[in-house]
Amino acid sequence: MKILSAVSLLALLAVPPALAAQDNADVIVGRAAKVYRSLTSLRADFKQVIDDEAVGTFESRGVMMQAGQNKLTMRFSDPKGDAIVLDGKFVWVYTPSTTPGQVLRMPIPTGPVYGFNVLAWLLDKPAERYRSKYLRRDFVDFVQTDVVELVPLADDLPFRKATLWLDRDTALPRKVMIEERAGGTRTLTLSKLKTNDPVTDKTFQFDVPSGVRVIEQT
Repeated sequence: MKILSAVSLLALLAVPPALAAQDNADVIVGRAAKVYRSLTSLRADFKQVIDDEAVGTFESRGVMMQAGQNKLTMRFSDPKGDAIVLDGKFVWVYTPSTTPGQVLRMPIPTGPVYGFNVLAWLLDKPAERYRSKYLRRDFVDFVQTDVVELVPLADDLPFRKATLWLDRDTALPRKVMIEERAGGTRTLTLSKLKTNDPVTDKTFQFDVPSGVRVIEQT
């Protein structure tokens, strides 16, 4: 038994630090993906910052609710009245702050809803889609997190890499920063997370305001 313990210890010491860190990143991301898949619902306050040299910096905030990959709402308190809703069949994009009098409606694409459901971008089969790298430990709103970088293995995603701050206790994402291929970054910070609260279909229903024109997109 003592010989085996010594051999095991030597084997651990022989693992290169870079390889150990990579294994750690894979384990951390895998745990987060497993927790994400197991959720029946996720609610959080969000703050979103889009930073692009060409158009400037835009900050918004509101409340996000999600149930699976194809049901999601992002209802904004700033800009007030803006909303993105995935009702299970359609994506509704309503932005009266910039384009009043209209709402875009488009079919939900198959697979993860890239472009709207950011968490599905990153936590749907991450081992198949990304190369992961452990960066550091950090705090988000006094919550201790592991910071992990994900780089897509293929060029079919609209971002070059993403950085995730994953809660060390719950494995839930507390912050996500995405570097777009076209330039600029998008940072989403989550707070007041609640999981597995009961939700109904009405939660993900978009009611077209009176006088607003629905524009169909394919």
